[in-house]
Amino acid sequence: MIKLLIVDDSALMRRQLSQIFEEEGGFEIRQARNGKEAVEENKDFQPDVVTLDVNMPEMDGITALSHIMAERPVPVVMVSSLTEKGALATFEALNLGAVDYVAKPGGTISLTIKEVSVELITKVRNAAKVKIKTKPTPTGGLAQRMREDREKVAAKESSAIRWKDGKNGLVIIGVSTGGPRTLEEILPLLPANYPYPVLVVQHMPAAFTKSFADRLNNSCHLEVVEVAAPRAIEPGFVYIAKGGADMVVAMRAGKLTALPKPEAKEFLWHPSVELLGRSVLENCNPADVIGVMLTGMGYDGSDAFTEIKKRGGRTIAEAESSAVVFGMPAELIKKAGASIVLDASKIATQLIIWAGK
Repeated sequence: MIKLLIVDDSALMRRQLSQIFEEEGGFEIRQARNGKEAVEENKDFQPDVVTLDVNMPEMDGITALSHIMAERPVPVVMVSSLTEKGALATFEALNLGAVDYVAKPGGTISLTIKEVSVELITKVRNAAKVKIKTKPTPTGGLAQRMREDREKVAAKESSAIRWKDGKNGLVIIGVSTGGPRTLEEILPLLPANYPYPVLVVQHMPAAFTKSFADRLNNSCHLEVVEVAAPRAIEPGFVYIAKGGADMVVAMRAGKLTALPKPEAKEFLWHPSVELLGRSVLENCNPADVIGVMLTGMGYDGSDAFTEIKKRGGRTIAEAESSAVVFGMPAELIKKAGASIVLDASKIATQLIIWAGK
């Protein structure tokens, strides 16, 4: 039995959400009308999982989340609207420690929330299995550590690494649950003269990826863009796959190009890590490829990344010690597809070392 706290200021939404989990069975449910009640119920009810709305009176979801993580950390799944404002709030929540999110179809008060009932149930059940690892937030210790890491990387560049012109290389990253926060720990540490382009597949809805790319762009030395149209792949850029589609690479006019394409039905997750990996194998020398498998549920990309390693490429699997969900990296390790297993905090440095050799 999973103890679930549903937090939403709309009585209709609370009723609809409760009904979804009651019909599923296996949940003990309690409700809260705002962030203040959520903080109190988290201590009194001691839920295994919390679903948390963003916009609420008295205390909003972001403020409530910060209190929850400080007082009694628990897996939290944000339930927010599919708007730019909702996306930005969701990324802030993920940075504060939320495990995952579900986008409400149809706005803040969604009359069609049952359309995402399967996704909601799946994410809540998976959240219940997550071991919350308390981390410093970007407003405190994490920001300081990131600054220190940048200084270490800069020192390493000046003393040991000399970028070589004309080097061939490509970094591809696959990530799902827990990904936004993890990517925000890794990508900002790559220097502006990092010689390899970086392609990122993050499982995410279409309405969120542009806001996510913009958010990363504000914190990274490299330029971060969403691939909403064909783009020639060049060093100095991080390419984020557009949600609601897949991303592949292909040769166009003699240049390696990132292309968005409609979701391929034969793959379970989208944007698809596996599909990107296969297209890279077809169009690049695998020995020039670095694959990075980060936190996430399932096995998306594990076959393609294993093949990259078999053909001479290098791969990194995120260690269980830092992964929010040790699913995708665990699958890569299980298939002997990981060249190295690293905590997320060490991945940027490894990418820099490999690119310098």
